[in-house]
Amino acid sequence: MENHPIIEIKELYKQYRNTDNFVVKGISLAIEEKEIFGLLGPNGAGKTTMLSMMCGLLKPTSGNITVFNQSFVDNKTEIHRQIGVVPQEYALYPTLTARENITYFASMYGLKGMDLERKINQALERLGLLDFADKKIANFSGGMKRRINLIAGVLHQPKILFLDEPTVGVDVQSKNVILEYLQELNNLGTTIIYTSHHLSEAEHFCTKIAIIDRGEIFACDTPKNLIKNTENTTNMEEVFIRLTGKQLRDEI
Repeated sequence: MENHPIIEIKELYKQYRNTDNFVVKGISLAIEEKEIFGLLGPNGAGKTTMLSMMCGLLKPTSGNITVFNQSFVDNKTEIHRQIGVVPQEYALYPTLTARENITYFASMYGLKGMDLERKINQALERLGLLDFADKKIANFSGGMKRRINLIAGVLHQPKILFLDEPTVGVDVQSKNVILEYLQELNNLGTTIIYTSHHLSEAEHFCTKIAIIDRGEIFACDTPKNLIKNTENTTNMEEVFIRLTGKQLRDEI
C-alpha cells in the first residue's frame, strides 16, 4: 500500500489582495507522519502565511494542499477536527481564568464532563500551572500565557499540531517545559509543524527543517544533513545565514 505524507503541498502560491508580490512562490513540500517539521526563515519570509494555508485558515492563490490525503475544499470540517493550532498571538480571554479558557476551547471539540476535567488538570499539572488554574489570564506572565495557549490547542489530542513561534518571548524555564511537553506529544504520535526564530532550538528539536525566504524554499532536510551539506557550517545558525544572507529584514 502506498504511503502518503500526512501533509502534501504542490506548487503553492499566495498573493494578498491589492499587492503586486507573491508572499509564497511555487512551494512544494511533503511532511511525513510523526515528524517535527520546522519552518525557519527571516521576518517576512512567508512562514506564518505557509502555516495559515497548511491548517486551512487561509486560501492559497493557486496550488494544492492535502492533509490526511484530503483537501480543505472538500473536507474542511473533518480536517479541522483532527488538527490543533497554537497561534503566535495569545488566543485567550484575559477576564477568564486559565481553567475557563481551556474549558471553552475544549468544548469546541466536543470535550466535556469528568473526562475534560481530568485532562485539564493533567495538562495544567504537567506544565506547572495547576496552582494558577482559577486565576485570571490577565495576571499571567508571558511564559504562563504561552503554556495555557498550548494546552488550549492540544487538549483534543490532534493528529497534527501547528505552532507559530511557540517559545517566543518566554523565560528559559518555560521554554524547556514547552519543548519537553511537545516532545512527549510527538512521542505519542502527534505530527508537529512549527515556525521559530530560535535556530539552535530548532536544530535540536526538529527531525526536519525547511528554510524559507522571500516565499521560496531554499533547503529542506534533517538538521544534521543541512549542516553537513552546507559549506563551512557547523550549526543551523551558520546554515541559515549562508542560505538567506546577512541583509537585515526590518519591517514596519
